[in-house]
Amino acid sequence: MKPPVTELPDIQASCPAIPINLTRVGVTDVKKMIEIARKGRRPIVLIARFNIFVDLPHDRKGANLSRNFETIDEVLEEAVEAPVYEIEELCSVVARRLLTKHEYASRAEVQMNSEYVVKRKTPVTRMRCQGVADIFAEAVAIRSDDDIQVRKLVGAEVLGMTACPCAQEIMWDRARKELLNIGVSDVMVSQFLSKVPMATHNQRGRGTISIEVYDGYDVSLEKLIEIIENSMSSKIFELLKRSDEASVVDTAHRNPKFVEDCVRAMAHLVVKNFSHLPDDSLISIKQINEESIHQHNACAERCATLGELRTELADAKISIDQSV
Repeated sequence: MKPPVTELPDIQASCPAIPINLTRVGVTDVKKMIEIARKGRRPIVLIARFNIFVDLPHDRKGANLSRNFETIDEVLEEAVEAPVYEIEELCSVVARRLLTKHEYASRAEVQMNSEYVVKRKTPVTRMRCQGVADIFAEAVAIRSDDDIQVRKLVGAEVLGMTACPCAQEIMWDRARKELLNIGVSDVMVSQFLSKVPMATHNQRGRGTISIEVYDGYDVSLEKLIEIIENSMSSKIFELLKRSDEASVVDTAHRNPKFVEDCVRAMAHLVVKNFSHLPDDSLISIKQINEESIHQHNACAERCATLGELRTELADAKISIDQSV
């Protein structure tokens, strides 16, 4: 005769010695392969890292962490049958599901980050190469009575190149004086300087944009990456032939930008390209330029709602269609 099956005690449900609410309890650095569908194109396969949390009431000793793994596996399996098109939507689905699994929780948070490969062509020879951007998404689900509200965030961090306007102006003035000293006419000096951009010191720029919205609004990740790249002096490429290299350097030095210029350009392009998003969308923009002639880095940042950015541009009489 088999012995009776006894149910194991649920230690997590017992009362803790110190009854204090905890803001976040969960698991971090959970690696999963996910597939993001794209209409008319092959899906994107990512090796993503997830952080998954719920809050914990004061009368519960611990959270059932295995439910976090069960939830994310369930959602990823379902995505095979019903494709997910946005990484922030995937996080949103997991966050909602967590609140159904953790009946004692009122808040669930899911964070995801991964590398994203961008295909590109070099500017002159049109050789195919790849670039890599860091992408991330978050979702926070909050239970209020029988209703669950979710805010989701998506963002990207992209590398580019900037050329310093200040040093370039100094070099321009120096070149003008030297040309005049050796007898070149003022007209010829002006013509030469208009055709050949002056030397300056460069930085590797690191631009980041994140947008947080309520469920129901979509943000194009590829558009975010494009905005960040176009807000710096030049894109950078993993592979460059000599003619491509000359083109990248020339482009950057014809488009010098301070770190502040990059952030303002990104803000302008966000307003221009995301007109469908509501005014309460939260925008976070950051640029770090890794200096080449200093030991420090330069940094600029703006956090605002989309409505605030729209108002500032309107007050400055800057059209959203104006080129940056």
